[in-house]
Amino acid sequence: MKTKSFTILHSNDMHGDFLAEVQGAEGNLIGGLALLSSYINKVRQEEENVLYVISGDMLQGSMIDSEYRGISTIEIMNYLSPDVVTLGNHEVDYGLPHLLFLEKMANFPIVNANLYISKYNRRLMRPYVVLNVAGFDIMFIGIITEAVLQSLRTDQQIATFISLEDASQEVGKICNAYKGEDIDLTVLLTHIGFESDQELAALLRPEWGVDMIIGGHSHTILEQPALVDDILIAQAGTGTDQIGRFDIVVDDDTNSIVEWKWQLIPIDSSIAEPDEDLRRFIDSFKTEVDRKYNVVVCRFAQKLTHPRREEETALGNLFADIFAQRAQADAMFLGSGSIRGKELGPLVTLGDLRSIFAFDDTLFKLTVTGAQLKKIFSHIMRAENRNSEGECYQVNQGVKAVYLDASGELESLAIRGQPVMDDGGYTICLQGYHYTNSEPNLGLTDEELTAIHSPKVVTTSAQDVLEEHLRGIQNLSSKVEGRLVFKATP
Repeated sequence: MKTKSFTILHSNDMHGDFLAEVQGAEGNLIGGLALLSSYINKVRQEEENVLYVISGDMLQGSMIDSEYRGISTIEIMNYLSPDVVTLGNHEVDYGLPHLLFLEKMANFPIVNANLYISKYNRRLMRPYVVLNVAGFDIMFIGIITEAVLQSLRTDQQIATFISLEDASQEVGKICNAYKGEDIDLTVLLTHIGFESDQELAALLRPEWGVDMIIGGHSHTILEQPALVDDILIAQAGTGTDQIGRFDIVVDDDTNSIVEWKWQLIPIDSSIAEPDEDLRRFIDSFKTEVDRKYNVVVCRFAQKLTHPRREEETALGNLFADIFAQRAQADAMFLGSGSIRGKELGPLVTLGDLRSIFAFDDTLFKLTVTGAQLKKIFSHIMRAENRNSEGECYQVNQGVKAVYLDASGELESLAIRGQPVMDDGGYTICLQGYHYTNSEPNLGLTDEELTAIHSPKVVTTSAQDVLEEHLRGIQNLSSKVEGRLVFKATP
């Protein structure tokens, strides 16, 4: 039996989390790429066969990233030198042409197997890469969430597989093509969420030889990997406060993992000294960004929080109220995932505001019937949507929706204290992403949304609306009010 030991380090959903934070009375540094780089380099020196991989969403979530439209992120990632990366849904936030530009900038392979140029049935990206490490061939295949299809829906040239069944067949197609080759280890780098990773693993045929799934998208923190049909499944939360580490032994004769150990390694100053060269490189971007964005917008009466995207939050309520007021809408549906941090204030700088609401978008105003409005709330409040992969919302003051988990039904819906009537007319405000992809996110087709009136553009920049509103009012306050209520029993 010929075996070889490997160490696979993995990150996902870094979202431009470049800078370390100071925590505790002793002032310990937590996270940040300078510490992460130092730990990766330490492992590379200590272990013989080390690979570092990233499972999507390097981009978005920080001012440094958004100001440079991801160019700064790719330059910094080049410094970290990952061995292979797969696409996440936020890699397309700056548009498809810009993604292809960023891919050319990268000194590392970016793999994705299921984005296609529709007309020619050709893959958009490199579907896989085979790395030879210590005489062993290791294949990495990239699979992405169907959210990318939604965000690229206006580009008719691009398509992707939208079901896990189709994605599994794509993996099989690639693995079958290599049956004559001696692939010792097969790893899927996915960005579809932890629950979907487990479903995908169950669909893969043993003959295809997939050994591991290293995923992202759902920001899942694990104590240990899942094991489905002998396929190890892991991811490493979000940001740079931690990194996943597999230490494995691979058998060359059976092309399988015969020993493994996994750890979620906290990245802090007790584990390594910061990489000063990388810190200076990041600071060169930060200095320019601070000069532009380190100006005070307003001060809140107290810190406002957004601890979980699946529930009503004080910060989410404030933002939803601002947008509803600007649109003069009965109901504002603000995607909870649009808020990219857990707290804001009391002092709010422009940089703080842009960092926590990083994804700018158009706001649309539409008119729906009461029956359609109830259908939307029934869709977004259902229990299966309130997980790390569902599309959840914050709503404005005056909305009161009560959902019964036991029966899976909307118990009541009121606007400004009045029950919503099925045949009544109600105005709603949506971000462009949710309007464009209304059926999967809201439960209504585009035809249903626009049956009464054509959509009206409220603003082409939701960021501008927030900034201008907050500049004019000081000492704002907001709290959780029970706008969305989930009842276990009637």
